[in-house]
Amino acid sequence: MMSTHIKTDVAVVGAGLVGLAAALAFNHAGYEVLLIDSKQPEVFSGCSTDWDQRIFAISPKNAEWLTRLGAWQLLDMERVTEMQAMEIWGDDVAEPLQLSADDANADVLGFIVEERALKQALLQSLQAGNVKTIYGISCTEIKSSAQHSTLRLNDQTVVESTLLLAADGVNSWVRQQLGIAVQQKPYHQTAIVANFSTEKSHGNIARQWFTQDTDGHVGVMAWLPLPEKKVSIVWSVSTQYAETLLKLDEDDFTRQVMAVGDSTLGTFKLITSPAAFPLVLKKAGQMVKDSIVLVGDAAHRIHPMAGQGVNLGFRDVIDLLDDMESRNQYASINDIGLLAHYARRRKADLQNMTTLTNGLYHLFDSQNYMLKKVRNFGLLATNHQVVRKRLVTSAISL
Repeated sequence: MMSTHIKTDVAVVGAGLVGLAAALAFNHAGYEVLLIDSKQPEVFSGCSTDWDQRIFAISPKNAEWLTRLGAWQLLDMERVTEMQAMEIWGDDVAEPLQLSADDANADVLGFIVEERALKQALLQSLQAGNVKTIYGISCTEIKSSAQHSTLRLNDQTVVESTLLLAADGVNSWVRQQLGIAVQQKPYHQTAIVANFSTEKSHGNIARQWFTQDTDGHVGVMAWLPLPEKKVSIVWSVSTQYAETLLKLDEDDFTRQVMAVGDSTLGTFKLITSPAAFPLVLKKAGQMVKDSIVLVGDAAHRIHPMAGQGVNLGFRDVIDLLDDMESRNQYASINDIGLLAHYARRRKADLQNMTTLTNGLYHLFDSQNYMLKKVRNFGLLATNHQVVRKRLVTSAISL
C-alpha cells in the first residue's frame, strides 16, 4: 500500500470540544490545520426534544471567543440558558453565599450549553472554513523533534506538522506515546449527571450544596439552569454512595435529588436517565514536549465543582494563540522559547484553579468540628459585597 504524506502547519489530534475549537481557532488565525480523530463525529439534530447528559457552563469570555470564531451564533439559543446568579450552600448554614452578575456589573455569569450542540456548531464552522479533517482512522506512531512532529496513521498516511496539539482527552494516546508522566490523585468520588423538569422556575440561578453523607464523606450537588423549568444536575458523592444511588428506581432517585436541595424548586421529574463517571485530579508532568503541546483534558482534569474544566481547555488554546501572535516575526510557531513561556503561563493559571477546587474539596471533606465551623462561617462572611464582587469578577474572567 502506497503511503500518503501530508505536511501542515498545525495538526490537532482529538475532536472533542477543545480539539474542535483549537482547529477552528488556528484556522481562523491563518494557519493550515489538519484535525485527526479515530472516530467519526456524531451528527446532532438541533430539533431533538431530548437533552444531552453532558452539560457545560461556558464563561462569558469564552462565549465571546467562540462568537469571534463564528461558532457560538450557530447554536439554537432556545436551548442555551443564561446563568444570572449562583447560590452556594454549606453543610450547616441557613443562608447561602449569593453571587450575581450584577456584583461585577456583568450581564451574565455564564451560559449553560449541551455538549453535543456546541460540538455541532464547531463542526459546522470547521466545514465552512474548509478545515482539513481525517476521521475514523487511528494514530499508530508518533515522533517529535524541536523542528516538527510526525504522525503515522493506520492507513499508512504520514502527517508532518510544525506544531501538534494533543487534545485527545484524559487518557491521551499522544501523551502516553511521549512518555509524559501524569500526577494523579483520586477523589474516591463519582459524579452523577441527570436532567429534570421542575415545578418552579429556577430564575436563571445555578445552585450548589456542599454536604456530608452518613459516613462523613463530602458531597457536592449542583443544579444548572436549563431552558424553561428544567435543570441539569451534577452530583459528586463517594463512589460507594454513588453505587447505592444508581441502584434506586427513578422515583426514589428523584426524591434524593430534591431532598439535597431542600425541594427549593418544588417537585422534580426525571427527563434524562442518570449517568456516572469517576472523579480524579490529573495533571500532566509537562504541557510541552519538543513541538507538541497538550491541551484540555490531555493536560489537566480538575474536580467539576468549579465547572471550569472545558473553560480551562479553551483558555489553553487562547493563550497559545496569544503568545504566537506576539512572538518575534522570525520565530517559528514551535519556537522553544515561545512554548516554554506558554507552559509557564498555563501552569500558573492551572495551579490557581487546582488549589481552589482541591482546597474546597478537602475543607468540606474534613470532619473536624472547628473546620466545619470555619468553612460555614466563611461562606456567610463571603457575602460581603466587596468580596462577592472580587469572586464574580474572577469567575467570569476565565
